[in-house]
Amino acid sequence: MALYTKEEALAYHSDKRRGKLEVFSIKPCATQKHLTMAYSPGVAEACRAIHADTEKVYEYTNKGNLVAVVSNGTAVLGLGNIGPEAGKPVMEGKGVLFKIFADIDVYDLNIRQLDPLKVIEFCKMLEPTFGGINLEDIKSPECFQIEQTLIKEMGIPVFHDDQHGTAIISGAGLLNALEISGKKIGDIKVVVSGAGAAAVSTCRFYISMGLTREQIFMFDSKGLIHTGREGLNKEKREFAQSKACTLAEAMNGADLFLGLSTKDILNADMVRSMAEHPVIFACANPDPEIPYAVAKEARADLIMATGRSDFPNQINNVLGFPYIFRGALDVRARIINEEMKLAAARALADLAKEPVPAEVCALFGVKELKFGMDYVIPKPLDPRVLTWVAPAVAKAAMDSGVATQPLDLASYPAALEARMASMRARTKMAVDSFGYGF
Repeated sequence: MALYTKEEALAYHSDKRRGKLEVFSIKPCATQKHLTMAYSPGVAEACRAIHADTEKVYEYTNKGNLVAVVSNGTAVLGLGNIGPEAGKPVMEGKGVLFKIFADIDVYDLNIRQLDPLKVIEFCKMLEPTFGGINLEDIKSPECFQIEQTLIKEMGIPVFHDDQHGTAIISGAGLLNALEISGKKIGDIKVVVSGAGAAAVSTCRFYISMGLTREQIFMFDSKGLIHTGREGLNKEKREFAQSKACTLAEAMNGADLFLGLSTKDILNADMVRSMAEHPVIFACANPDPEIPYAVAKEARADLIMATGRSDFPNQINNVLGFPYIFRGALDVRARIINEEMKLAAARALADLAKEPVPAEVCALFGVKELKFGMDYVIPKPLDPRVLTWVAPAVAKAAMDSGVATQPLDLASYPAALEARMASMRARTKMAVDSFGYGF
């Protein structure tokens, strides 16, 4: 059942001030002295300091807490190639999530550009202003070239959330699902429906966790990706099996099904044919690759996750990107590397084993949440995610040598909590001043 009507959703985006983000000054500008310090001539002092030492830009500007969300609108949510204007509400929404969950400021930059080399050129020109770049809703396979080139050629973190978000969150769920079922990642058979950016990157992430390519049976709209097929791009060839088979055949004895495709790909017979204690991550939205009730009825020993909030174990990217960038920004990491992504997944997996506060349970209308088949991934609105994931990411950055500004990890969680309390108070005051009725 929908939580909103079409009219309510449109009003949310258009009522009072249009859009979802606003820029406002955090320094006073009420007197002649304020004015001269904010702009001319006092601003020259900051300019001279930065000119003498470029790293001072982090001290005298907002660069260290500013992320660019860059999109060309070619792969927006489940809407496809709808263009940069139609994709802008999503990018604004991304900015809201960065701010509300991790107190990171965002400018969404929606560009009319399909040439990946020109997207790369555009992003590289942003480095003096931004502390990080979140690539968003850029179609495959161009997204791979864009991200990898920028990671190599820029000195700030670049992260394509469509690739890595699902990988990290589902990776956390997989760690816990394997623990519950008593299986090892090196022994499982994985069937993947979908071969786009999220599917390829998730499989690569699972490989970094200990899976091998031989264990992965990846399907696209034309069937199994195998060496006998022509016209495969580089990313698909990476996962080509030696022999062809059908999806039903591949599902026989499978331990994990990862769905990043469309609804009604699976049926109950396929679920029944899976190995003992099977795992299904059916991430198609709004309708998963098999209805939740159908899958659970087929196998009582099934651990299932979806992209939906109305079923247990939601794979929601908001559990990842705000906190990964928070940790990366706070140590001024040059990149977001594999060690940092793995640290985020392990932190989420560990948090799911902790007792859940009553106030978090109340947000989701349940009496308790306890580690087990129906709770292998923390809930998206759990405020503890910040103080678990950001420090883990920061530590991994320092340990792996990509941090340029180490911090005190012992005091870091308390500093994060204080920061968020201040941000929430400011946000509440701003929102309340408009008198919204949502």
